[in-house]
Amino acid sequence: MSNKILVVDDEENIVQLIKFNLEKEGYEVIAAYDGEKALEEVDIEKPKLVILDLMLPKVDGLEVCRKIRGNNQYSKLPIIMLTAKSEELDKVLGLEMGADDYVTKPFSPRELIARVKAILRRANTKNNTKKSIVRVKDLQLDLDKYKVEIKGNELDLTPKEFDLMAIFLSHPGQVFSRDYLLQEIWGYDYHGDTRTVDVHIRRLRKKIEEWSEDDYISTVRGVGYKLKDL
Repeated sequence: MSNKILVVDDEENIVQLIKFNLEKEGYEVIAAYDGEKALEEVDIEKPKLVILDLMLPKVDGLEVCRKIRGNNQYSKLPIIMLTAKSEELDKVLGLEMGADDYVTKPFSPRELIARVKAILRRANTKNNTKKSIVRVKDLQLDLDKYKVEIKGNELDLTPKEFDLMAIFLSHPGQVFSRDYLLQEIWGYDYHGDTRTVDVHIRRLRKKIEEWSEDDYISTVRGVGYKLKDL
């Protein structure tokens, strides 16, 4: 698999800053300066991760994210959103649309690189586990095939949603705090709020509810979440 990363931002200085730091880490960087070109590059270059600004000409970042997630070929492609501090609502919308993470401008290149490495590290070690198939009632997780099924129907999950299900299904009944899930799944010490986890859990519940009336994921007030051992 290639080590290509697509960086999408209409500000050339930001693209060059990210490109410089990623290339120091050995990644190959493809740049796009508008949403339309970004979608073309995803199709042509097949990157392993996309760093995507929200405010883009031609096609905005949210729409780019939506189109990537709507394409079966790229639906699990990791996406890190770049947002401004004033775009709090857009952060949530980006996560709702399927982004795996977001970084707020101005950002530390070191922090961005840490998040990139964390996402790619987890993506590259999916199959390094002894137990590849886990079942809880009607839910089944297959780590080898990288999919989750409910009543035989495959759930269309983003990489972060899959990681959450892998933790929950491997430890039914165990309560996980939001802070633990942030550190374990995002792979870095996260100093923002816990909205990232909450949004992903909300999306997971909606996808499960399409096929089952059972409330698989429970909120433990003041602590976090757990998978009911049904």
